[in-house]
Amino acid sequence: MTNPVEINSNTLTNISVVLSDRELQVIELVSAGLTNQDIATKLAISKRTVDNHISNILTKTQTDNRVSLVRWALQWGKVCIDEVNCCMIGTQPISTIVLDKQELESA
Repeated sequence: MTNPVEINSNTLTNISVVLSDRELQVIELVSAGLTNQDIATKLAISKRTVDNHISNILTKTQTDNRVSLVRWALQWGKVCIDEVNCCMIGTQPISTIVLDKQELESA
């Protein structure tokens, strides 16, 4: 695991990654375990748009899959999962909003 303090030319730094507010929302929902379709429903956008957001996020963060993306987001304080890393985040995470499965299914 890369230590964020140890930076070399091959290490992606938090400063070098610029994510939009929407991309941060998508990362938060991916971290909460939602599928692309569930994310689309929650954000009132198409699944194709979510697919594109995730593809762009994976490229920007130089991660290969959702698991490595969540690990990256935890490492850089972009998400809060079960009160982990919460002190590093300046905004209220989307995952604090309770997602009612019935609400998603009825949408």
